[in-house]
Amino acid sequence: MNTFGRNFRVTTFGESHGVGIGCVIDGCPPGLAVDIAFIQGELNRRRPGQSNIVTQRKESDTVEILSGVFEGNTTGAPVTFFIRNSDAKSKDYDELRHTFRPSHADFTYHKKYKGFNDYTGGGRSSARTTAALVAAGSLAKLILQAKNIIITAYVQQVGEISLHTPYCDLDFSLIETTAVRCPDLALAEAMINLIQRVKKEGDTVGGIVQGIIQNCPVGLGEPLHDKLHARLGQAMLSIPAAKGFEYGSGFAGAALRGSQHNDIFIRTELGDIKTKTNHSGGIQGGISNGMDIPFRVAFKPVATLLQRQETVDKNGNETTLHGRGRHDACVLPRAVPIVEALAALTIVDFLV
Repeated sequence: MNTFGRNFRVTTFGESHGVGIGCVIDGCPPGLAVDIAFIQGELNRRRPGQSNIVTQRKESDTVEILSGVFEGNTTGAPVTFFIRNSDAKSKDYDELRHTFRPSHADFTYHKKYKGFNDYTGGGRSSARTTAALVAAGSLAKLILQAKNIIITAYVQQVGEISLHTPYCDLDFSLIETTAVRCPDLALAEAMINLIQRVKKEGDTVGGIVQGIIQNCPVGLGEPLHDKLHARLGQAMLSIPAAKGFEYGSGFAGAALRGSQHNDIFIRTELGDIKTKTNHSGGIQGGISNGMDIPFRVAFKPVATLLQRQETVDKNGNETTLHGRGRHDACVLPRAVPIVEALAALTIVDFLV
């Protein structure tokens, strides 16, 4: 399945070291002003080579619009984005023709696709394919901006370094001022130092991205098997290296009593109904209730190590493998715009 969404449908295509990657978006309403500078800016946040703590693959990730936009506005026809690959070095993956990398998709793809999968750069399983999702997500963000729905994400944890300040007390304008995209500048520096240290060791480190959806209207989500939080979780867990998802009180809520966890309804001075607390994470019964929707996505350490590891080849023979090429020591900084894009696509899919 290469299509995300039901009403706002995004079908991605391409491989890490192929000609390029892209997507076709079906269901985008006509008359949307397409801000190409904004779309490119979102892609620039995700692209490789943007700092010394991410992979140094040099890709401009310049987006081309092939269809669905006329004189700067969407027409209602399928919108096609295309991003060319310009700095692929497939020779770095020659060894993978016959060998499985630990914790990668090499083994499962080889078995599922009977050995016909593209192994260079991870092929279709590569995180490079998320550039297409960010392009589509940026179009979704333009739809949400017109409705004042705001989606923000930032790095909350790298390794053992964690930001505990509630998101409502943070200055989101600081997120893009650091290479690691953490709004606490002191912690951001510590995170960067950790990533650089791990990188020198040829190792990798994981962490957590915090996301927040604000000004979401009441009523998004469908019972029973199309709940908003279920679709949001599906979207986040489709991101390469994502290992966990929680929203609202999440797993911590399991330690509370019902009397502590219940969100009491109140009437505001303007006559609106809201809750005093937000343990529910803005979703009750699978349907948005108008409160903020805070969620967290856990990412594992990158599986490619620039160290020697034991593994087996395609015949089951024991061997060793030494990672080569240009890889992230930590995916967290580049995962932030991906998380925002998938959240935007999820919300828009319920809106259009």
